[in-house]
Amino acid sequence: QVKLVESGGGSVQPGGSLRLSCAASGYSISTHCMGWFRQKPGQERREAVALRYSGGGDPYYDFSVEGRFFISQENAENTQYLDMSGLKPEDSGMYYCAARYGAGCPQQSDPYPYWGRGTQVTVSS
Repeated sequence: QVKLVESGGGSVQPGGSLRLSCAASGYSISTHCMGWFRQKPGQERREAVALRYSGGGDPYYDFSVEGRFFISQENAENTQYLDMSGLKPEDSGMYYCAARYGAGCPQQSDPYPYWGRGTQVTVSS
């Protein structure tokens, strides 16, 4: 059974930093695709923020976070991280870790069958 557990969210002021973690069990993060989606307040859609495909290629970053967010992982701990810096109020939302088997890292949320419960990020002064 695949289980994803996020942690590291919180409230920060604009310009601050956070590190999100996603601990996986029943799924090897060194294979296939795993990444982060964000659901903003009042929105139903979950948008891809950062995705990493083990099959090669550069990670995907949404244009709004490129240069500020960095996705990494520690295979030995089966944990993926999202380092967020230069946080802006528009970065606020619920951040979900998601994973899938198969080729590629789709930017749509539907192809991902495995999700964590999310961790809240609030950026405000």
